[in-house]
Amino acid sequence: MGLEINTLAIIPLMTKMHHPRAAESATKYFLTQATASALILFSTTINAWMTGEWTIMNMTNQIPTVILTLALAIKLGIAPFHLWLPDVLQGLNMLTCLILSTWQKLAPMALMMLTSHQLNTNLLIAMALMSTIIGGWGGLNQTQMRKIMAYSSIAHLGWMILVISFAPSLALLNLLIYLVLTSSMFLMLMTLNSTNTNKLSISWLKTPTLAASMMVALMALGGLPPTSGFLPKWLILQEMTKQHLGALSVLMAMSALLSLFFYIRLSYTISMTSPPNISNSSLTWRKKKNLTYVIPILITMSAAMMPITPTLLLLN
Repeated sequence: MGLEINTLAIIPLMTKMHHPRAAESATKYFLTQATASALILFSTTINAWMTGEWTIMNMTNQIPTVILTLALAIKLGIAPFHLWLPDVLQGLNMLTCLILSTWQKLAPMALMMLTSHQLNTNLLIAMALMSTIIGGWGGLNQTQMRKIMAYSSIAHLGWMILVISFAPSLALLNLLIYLVLTSSMFLMLMTLNSTNTNKLSISWLKTPTLAASMMVALMALGGLPPTSGFLPKWLILQEMTKQHLGALSVLMAMSALLSLFFYIRLSYTISMTSPPNISNSSLTWRKKKNLTYVIPILITMSAAMMPITPTLLLLN
């Protein structure tokens, strides 16, 4: 019921723009989420039929656990059930995209963490590897920022579900850092009013400091040290090596390079590309935004959480 309320509450925000693309996005989102919720109910019903209790914490049979894993994967947009996410985000405004990429991931991810000890590990590992590869590959050919952020989200979710069976606390840490990085990126795109790479290339005319900060946020999303984005990848690869999954760790690290390529390409667009259209004034007119205090805090957190790694691990 909570998941359904969560889904239905965001539909009015999606259709706020009164545009055919927004209506299409809302319809696609509703259908996928309703399907996933029905599958969750189906898996709990099968489990109740087999065990005689309605709790999802102690599923003993393989069938309901596999159905539950697939249902949560559909809800989160994990590959191979990722196709709805880029299309849905492309039809929405930036604020709704931010909510969809951050807040809407919390409920299914919480369910996944609660049931992580009984989910099918091999299935999760296969979906995680597929997500990181597709998330990197899909973003290579994109020029629209919302689609790039959607593929970025798919790749990050792949890292989270990879480690969720072995160390749920690391998955939680990864989720928190993903929320900080994605929020800072979307808020900067909202401030610069950039929806594609062409608009991004003239962002240095609007706010040069913010354009420079965006490069740091992009490097953090790519997982380059010493930014915060490197922290979860490093810890997850360390955990995978402890579990004697060396080949998988190598594949995951190599698939992260695909994502890193398009983040570097975006930084190059911001910093070194001359804009496709000439600005008539030396300084573009700037619009006052109310998010002045939130963005610097999020950018600082995106860039400088590496030194407090031991504290974060103790908190988990």
